Amino acid sequence: MGQKVNPRGFRVGVTEGWDSQWFAGNKKDVARYIKEDNSIREVINTKHKDGGISVVRIARTTAETTVTIHASRPGVLIGQKGAGIEAIKKNLKPVVSDTTKLNITIKEIKAPDIDPTVVAQTIATQLEKRGSYKHAMKQAMQRALKGGAKGIKVMVGGRLGGAEIARSEFYKQGRLPLHTIRSDIKYGTATARSQAGAIGIKVWIYYGEILGKRPLVEIERKGGNN
Repeated sequence: MGQKVNPRGFRVGVTEGWDSQWFAGNKKDVARYIKEDNSIREVINTKHKDGGISVVRIARTTAETTVTIHASRPGVLIGQKGAGIEAIKKNLKPVVSDTTKLNITIKEIKAPDIDPTVVAQTIATQLEKRGSYKHAMKQAMQRALKGGAKGIKVMVGGRLGGAEIARSEFYKQGRLPLHTIRSDIKYGTATARSQAGAIGIKVWIYYGEILGKRPLVEIERKGGNN
């Protein structure tokens, strides 16, 4: 099951919250909102990926749409005197409804070494620069464990090292109880565009167990256990 189920989706509504928070008064708006949310994330992740984006959260009311971007390099997204935010709004204008006001919020990830999406992006960057995939994977795992993670698994797949036949390899350190719902596990992916072809990177990070109830909102990670 650990290879077939997204650890985040497995826990949504139990120990995890939702990345999109809105209510559609009309049934016809549900499909439109879902498509719009997907388009917003695609635009941000493709045109502004230099900011080290981990997750994009979208909240809607009748009058406005608030997009919150969690990034490891918020300064790159904000730009000088907020020029970056204006660029994001300009790129999102074609995909967001004109009837609502668009608000952009940038939040910094305090501990990027233990954010799985940022870790996967870092490995992808090294592979695109022709770095050793084994070295990149082991280095990322060491930083994550030093940053407070209790377990990590990194998997890469594709034409590793320019090989003729694609294959996948993974390394794992510490605990990673994927079948336990109360386990606080985050999952992230990235794609490296190398000369040999696309290489997929998957990262699982385990922070510890969630005992008792907690609000279904994202807990900011600052290293160590939360």
